[in-house]
Amino acid sequence: MDFVSECLRSMYVRDEFIKAVYFFIFLGVFSCNNRIEETEKSGDKNIAPNSTTSQKKDNSKFYTTNDTLTIVTESSDTLEFAQKEFNRIVDMHPELYGEIIYNPDCLYHQFGNNVEFDSEQGQDAYFVLYAYFLKQKNGVDKFTKQRKILIEIYSHLNSLFKHFQFGGTFFGHQQLRILGYAEYSIYLLLQNEDDFEKTYNIAKQKELYIKSLRQLIADESSTDYETLKSEKVEREKKLNRIVDEINTLITDVFYLRRAQAFQYGYYEYY
Repeated sequence: MDFVSECLRSMYVRDEFIKAVYFFIFLGVFSCNNRIEETEKSGDKNIAPNSTTSQKKDNSKFYTTNDTLTIVTESSDTLEFAQKEFNRIVDMHPELYGEIIYNPDCLYHQFGNNVEFDSEQGQDAYFVLYAYFLKQKNGVDKFTKQRKILIEIYSHLNSLFKHFQFGGTFFGHQQLRILGYAEYSIYLLLQNEDDFEKTYNIAKQKELYIKSLRQLIADESSTDYETLKSEKVEREKKLNRIVDEINTLITDVFYLRRAQAFQYGYYEYY
C-alpha cells in the first residue's frame, strides 16, 4: 500500500544516510575519535537495532520473570509466551519498545518479517506485542476510553468491508492487528493533542463521512449478485446498523480523522 511504501522508502533513505556517515567516519578514525563517539551517541538505534551503536544494551527491564507471560487483549484474545521465548523476543526486537515510534506496518516489514514472525499468525503476534509495549509507554489506564473507542471504530470498519467482500482471511487477521493500529493512534494523539482540540463544529464533516459509507453500501448492493433479492433489504439494514455504530462512536475530530485514515489506508476500492 502507498503509505507502507512511503514509510519503507523513508527508512531506506535514512539507512543509506547512516551508511554514508559511517564511511566518512572510518576515513577519519585516527584523527577524530571524539567525533566518532558523538556520532555513535546520536545514531538512530531504533532504525538499526543490530548496528554497533546499539550493542551490549541492557534490555533486562523488559524481561518477564514469570514462567509464562499471558497477554489478554481488548478483543478477548489471549497470547502466551514462555519466559525464555518472550525474553528472547525482547533481545532480538528492541524496535518494539524503542524511544522512536513508527507505525506497526513499518516496523513489521523492516524487522518483524523473519523466521519467528514470517506468517499471517506471526504477524498477528508481532502486532499484539507492539501494542503490548506501546500501551505501557502511552499509559495503560490513562487512555482506556480512547483505546476502546478506537478499537471499536476500526473493528466496525473492518466488519463493514468484510461484508462487502463476503469474508476473507485478511479481515480475520485484521482483528488482532487493529490493536497495534489503535495504540499507534493513541501515540499520535499524545504527539498532536493541540491539533485535535479543534473548537469548530465537525458535524458537517462527520455527516459527509457517514454519508459516504452509506453510499458505499448502496453501491455495493447494486452490484451484489451473491445475495438473493429477497435478502438484500435485510443485508443493507445490517450494514447500515454498523455505520450507525460508527456514527455514534465518532464524537470529535480525533476519532473522525483516525476513522478516515484507517479506512483509506487499508480498504481501497476501485
